[in-house]
Amino acid sequence: MTGAVSGLDWAFVCLEQQTAPMHLGAVAVFTPHRPMQPGKVAGLLAERAQKIPRMRLRLHRSWWPLGQAHWEEHPDFRAADHVHIHQVTAPGGRDELAALVAELYETPLDMTRPLWEIHVISGLDGDRFAVAVKLHHSLTDGCAAVETGLGLLDGFTPAPAADQAPDQPCGPLRVLPRPDWLFNALSSIDPSAMVKQTVDGLGIASDVLRNIRLPEPGSPLHARACASRRMALIPLDRSETRKIRAHHGGTTNDAALAIITGALRRWLSARGHLLDGHTVRALIPVNFRAPEHSGSDHNQLSGYLCELPVGEPDPASRVRLVRAAMDRNKATGPLRGPGAFPILAGRMPPLAHQLAAPVASQTAGLLFDTVITSVPLPDMKVTLGGAPLRELYPLAPLAAGHALSIAITPFRDTIHIGIQANRDAVTDLEKLSDALPHAVAELTDH
Repeated sequence: MTGAVSGLDWAFVCLEQQTAPMHLGAVAVFTPHRPMQPGKVAGLLAERAQKIPRMRLRLHRSWWPLGQAHWEEHPDFRAADHVHIHQVTAPGGRDELAALVAELYETPLDMTRPLWEIHVISGLDGDRFAVAVKLHHSLTDGCAAVETGLGLLDGFTPAPAADQAPDQPCGPLRVLPRPDWLFNALSSIDPSAMVKQTVDGLGIASDVLRNIRLPEPGSPLHARACASRRMALIPLDRSETRKIRAHHGGTTNDAALAIITGALRRWLSARGHLLDGHTVRALIPVNFRAPEHSGSDHNQLSGYLCELPVGEPDPASRVRLVRAAMDRNKATGPLRGPGAFPILAGRMPPLAHQLAAPVASQTAGLLFDTVITSVPLPDMKVTLGGAPLRELYPLAPLAAGHALSIAITPFRDTIHIGIQANRDAVTDLEKLSDALPHAVAELTDH
């Protein structure tokens, strides 16, 4: 990770609010062969986190260039200070685990320290234990978070970032331009590339403006921001989603989006929300790392805007409509269209983010109704302290003004879904959780 904070990383810093913290993460559940001491698990995680370069870094704001920031290694970094131990009342199940994680996720990370926390949770039934990880979105996106998480597990040696050795701190002087750096930067400018980038940026901005619309009055998906959270951790049988894909076609992600569409339809209907002909617009984050840059630490994100046909009563038709919407997005590509606004954010100067963040944080609802992200994970057996990983629920940030964020991770035989909700706005999250297996059954029956 280089010294300077990228434009998109800095955007996530500027969007941070007490009532809408910008951390993402996951809840991992392990099944040890014999009971494990929480202190031993915490010590093991701290020992491994200490060796991961990315987890030693903190933000340092600079007076020059104006509004700029860079990453620097914390001079007194101790990973153990970021690892905490908790216990649910035994024997705890998935609901008790979700309730505790909701409390842990309500609290923003300390922006003066390395931007992560790990929480070891014991007391689960069957001697299971869980590990909840919080990572600020400025530090990593979902794909890079997987790489970081693997570095905490057995048998993985964290590799240094491609552009920084493990012992190379990012000090304040790195942001001051040197004459040779300035000369090289100026001599490498490609005017045609600059023109293309400007034209592409104007195209994205134009698409964004054309797609802004007011949220539906009384929509349960929009709410006044509040710090309190509810969580749901839902496992779905992956063989059922494979059946849906085999029968209806499309990708695994198409099948997952169709399931979520059906669940949202059932939940919205139970709330008395009118559905005829309506859609829910979801932001689908897209990783656009080139293979040669797969190890990049910076956020490398764009997005698609996908209209989920919650107003369509026929399950098979919903699948076709979801597939068609995603096919149109893929044909356009992740670097164009209204969902590509993260690309635009990455090209803005730091000061512009600071000035625009108060407005941008309140206008997400004008462009989309919820975030649905899919986080890939290698399909392999992994362990922590010899305990096999059995469940892994991803969690996406909850934007100000939104009531729900949804994250999906297929892992081995299960599709794991993590839902983060605004506690004041969503008092019936269990109904949405129950609607997911019903949506699966609808699609397998049609």
